[in-house]
Amino acid sequence: MHTIETVEVLGNPMEVFVFAPQGGGPHPGIVLAQHIPVGHTGIENDEFTLAAGERFAADGYVVAAPFIFHWWPKDADIQVKRDESRDDWMAADMRAAFDVLRAREDVDSERIGVVGHCWGGRVAWIAACRIPELAACATFYGGNVKVAKGDGSAPIDEAHRIRCPVVGFFGNDDQNPSPADVDDYSAALTKAGVEHVFHRYDGAGHAFQNFPAPERYREAQSEDAWQKVLEFLAEKLK
Repeated sequence: MHTIETVEVLGNPMEVFVFAPQGGGPHPGIVLAQHIPVGHTGIENDEFTLAAGERFAADGYVVAAPFIFHWWPKDADIQVKRDESRDDWMAADMRAAFDVLRAREDVDSERIGVVGHCWGGRVAWIAACRIPELAACATFYGGNVKVAKGDGSAPIDEAHRIRCPVVGFFGNDDQNPSPADVDDYSAALTKAGVEHVFHRYDGAGHAFQNFPAPERYREAQSEDAWQKVLEFLAEKLK
């Protein structure tokens, strides 16, 4: 089960879906960055993000999933949203969701991490760069980390701003990010002195955890990644 809060981001209303475990806490928290294209019409229609929020909550986390496409009407064309998206907007969205968690009595404000898949994997990287209070970051097959959206630097060039450990999950058959891109991600984190570990999966391409898309979903690799991300988050946040 989840609740929905509405917050203001740079004067624009944004829905934040909140998933909470049983018990009064305080619990660790996760800001969950959604993927696309399914999620662009609203998290209520995003089967994967809803399931991920519920799964993390069942493991003891309070989860805040911001609707990061609130800048446009929900029925606007997804290509418009892709083309017009800006990194500063995404950073503000993630900060707002982080603040939702930090204000809750059932959340330990010192133990909040960020997780993102696909488009959200890139957004999770941005959040780690822009929110120094984050205690952990997990990015799943985030593409275009080497490309800036809007003004400013590409996320990969802001790796030196990351203050938390990072775990990454990537399919070796993916082309965005390609294995060479993942090598570059790791090199940037190493150069910046950021603790990180990347898990790479043969027989898996982009969005290999996305079970609503059977042509992409790879159950064995997905479940292995789930177990590894839960172990990472437990170590860093619990």
